[in-house]
Amino acid sequence: MITLKKILFATDFSDCAKAAQAYAAGFAEQFHAELHVLHVLPDVALMMPDPGTALTLPANYLLDLKNEAQKSLDQLLPASTHPGLAVVRSVCVGNPFVEIVNYAEAQGIDLIVVGTHGRGALLHLLMGSVAEKVVRKAKCPVLTVRPHEHA
Repeated sequence: MITLKKILFATDFSDCAKAAQAYAAGFAEQFHAELHVLHVLPDVALMMPDPGTALTLPANYLLDLKNEAQKSLDQLLPASTHPGLAVVRSVCVGNPFVEIVNYAEAQGIDLIVVGTHGRGALLHLLMGSVAEKVVRKAKCPVLTVRPHEHA
């Protein structure tokens, strides 16, 4: 029998993630599982065009981003609409798919739920897919949810 004790919902706060959120919350409620909600802030160093390029950011840039992300996480899955649901909210910085996979391993997650953007072939080739990389690298099952495909 399949038992889910810990479910990870990784979100980027997009509409695609909202579709996945419904599945994550539904599974957590059905299995009485602890729901972990994770947002990964991309590491600014990963977005630099050239190593050594000078980039000046405001002094509290990363702290401000983390605080805003935490506020957004706190608004997801309020206790008033999901009574009895145990929710653990986390924000981290790094490469999104790496951080999601590492978090899942560190926390003993039984199922990861992520939304997919459903990009076309060209955009997928250029940008890649966090969801696809999570599916390939995660040691636990991963549920990918496309927006507007199935209710």
